[in-house]
Amino acid sequence: MPSPDLDQGQLDRYARQIVMDDIGPSGQAKLLEGSVLVVGVGGLGAPVVQYLAAAGVGTLGLVDDDIVERSNLQRQVVHGTSDIGRAKVDSAAEFVAELNPDVTVDRYELRFDGDGEILEGYDVVVDATDSLSALYALNDACTAADRPLVHGAVSGFDGQVSTFDGGDPCYRCLFPEAPPDGAVPDCATAGVLGAVPSVIGSIQASEAIKLLLDIDGTLTGRLLRYDARSMSFSEVGFESRPDCQTCGGQSAVETAGDGPKHSPASEG
Repeated sequence: MPSPDLDQGQLDRYARQIVMDDIGPSGQAKLLEGSVLVVGVGGLGAPVVQYLAAAGVGTLGLVDDDIVERSNLQRQVVHGTSDIGRAKVDSAAEFVAELNPDVTVDRYELRFDGDGEILEGYDVVVDATDSLSALYALNDACTAADRPLVHGAVSGFDGQVSTFDGGDPCYRCLFPEAPPDGAVPDCATAGVLGAVPSVIGSIQASEAIKLLLDIDGTLTGRLLRYDARSMSFSEVGFESRPDCQTCGGQSAVETAGDGPKHSPASEG
C-alpha cells in the first residue's frame, strides 16, 4: 500500500525493497531518514557507499583525506579514470549524486584521528579505514558515543566483517592492542583481489541497513571470515572481555573453530 511519506518516483525506485516484509513503505521511509558515516572511501568504502546510496539511506557522511590514484581503480568502484587526482570524497559524492538524488552527502576531507565529534548526527558508523591505528581510534570513539560500528577488513584473498553495537563487546574485546607497526602487511604490500572488498563491503552495507531498520541477525558478537581462494565462510563467536579497557565488559571471550586472527589491514 502506498505511503504518504514516499512519492511515486521513490515507490518505483525502491520497489524491490518495499515489497519485502521486513522493510515495506515504512521501512523505506526510515532508511530515507537514516544516516551512516563511512570512514574510508577506498576498496571497502566504495561498495558500502554504492549500496547504501542505492538503498536510499538519506544521509551519507564520507571521511577520507586521500586522492584517487590509478592503482585504486582495480577495486574502488565509485571512482573512475577521469577522477585520478581528485579527492576521494568529491569523486564518491559525485557518484552518489548521479546514482540517487534522494541521498545527501556530507564530505569530510580528513583522516579520522579519534575525534568523536564527527560521529554526532549519524545513526551508524562503517569502518572502511586503511590502518589499524585508525580502526582502534574509531572503535574507542564509537564505544564512547554509543554508536554501532560495522567493521570490515581485507587482504589478499581474505576478508572479515563484524558489528559492534555500541560496544560491549567492542573490537578490543577481540584484539586488545594494535600489533606493532609493520606486523600486519597492508594491501600495498600484500595485495588484494579486487572482488574481495566488494564482497566484504556489500556485507557491511547489509549490516548497516539492518541496524537502521532494527532487523535482527547482525554480526554482533560474531566475526565472519571470508576466504575467496576456497570460496568459504567461517565464523568466530566472541563476548565481552572483562578487562577490556574500552567497553569494560563482564563476560569472557568465547571462540569457535580455530579462533580469531588479527584483522588484516583494512583497504583504503
